[in-house]
Amino acid sequence: MRAGRVHGAADDRTGGGTAASVTPAAPKSVDVGELVRLRAQQPEAIAEAAARRTRRPLLGDSGRLMIVAADHPARGALGVGDRKFAMANRADLLERLCLALSRPGVDGVLATADILDDLLLLGALDGKVVMGSMNRGGLQGASFELDDRFTGHRAEDIERLGFDAGKLLLRIDYDDPGSLTTLESTARAIDDMAARRLPLFVEPFISRRTDDGRLKNDLSAEAVTKSIAIASGLGGTSAYTWLKLPVTENPDDMAEVMETSTLPAVLLGGEVGDDQDGAYEKWRGALQLPTVRGLVVGRSLLYPADGDVAAAVDTAVGLL
Repeated sequence: MRAGRVHGAADDRTGGGTAASVTPAAPKSVDVGELVRLRAQQPEAIAEAAARRTRRPLLGDSGRLMIVAADHPARGALGVGDRKFAMANRADLLERLCLALSRPGVDGVLATADILDDLLLLGALDGKVVMGSMNRGGLQGASFELDDRFTGHRAEDIERLGFDAGKLLLRIDYDDPGSLTTLESTARAIDDMAARRLPLFVEPFISRRTDDGRLKNDLSAEAVTKSIAIASGLGGTSAYTWLKLPVTENPDDMAEVMETSTLPAVLLGGEVGDDQDGAYEKWRGALQLPTVRGLVVGRSLLYPADGDVAAAVDTAVGLL
């Protein structure tokens, strides 16, 4: 993995259109020096690459969606398993993302502006669904973690760059006033996106602090049901709202839990530890439910326990 080409301002690709079958070739390596050169000398190359990007519908002919997530670093969440800084090497992360995006059946990526800008310069987003991560202010481990301010993409940024959707995280702790700020900000973000006819994926949790102050998401059927009900009712319209939901602690509860809303939903992956096969089985069952339209999975595919990114991605695609 020594030779790679960064697609910058001189790239003559054409943009526009609604092609759904374009699969960009994955660079064999990421030339960090060239990325830095473009950022320093031609910052306009990012907007130019966004304008040239070949777009596609959110859902292809299958009606399913397979998205790779990489918005964790902007919240200070860099760890994977026992590796506290696994996601801190940006070149390594970009190479993993480019490999994942090149695999058949992968529809797109969810990330923050810095990562999406790099992927634009690498030419890795043509014909892919691009989702901007909107609120990353609830830093992992911070006392203000539940006052999750919108420090990432705004609705106007997603529209301006020609991206396809947004995503936000909504964690609700009944004992933390910061949750109310996040609830209100979420409702306004839903309104802003709907006004532009842009889909917004809302990832809700009922959360609580443990005795040592750490934030823990409640994955019981009762908590996930409540989170779905709350998230579904936010904003002035739900026409463009999707849900991004975990599989409950007991996967057998998912059928009843998903009866809470008619909003389309995708399943989130999160860290699955060494039991990758167990995670796949949980996803497989939930994907049969009528409101579940796909998967949004990050670290468990980009940093699988056996190190084989392509195999992990291909297995997840096979579940769809």
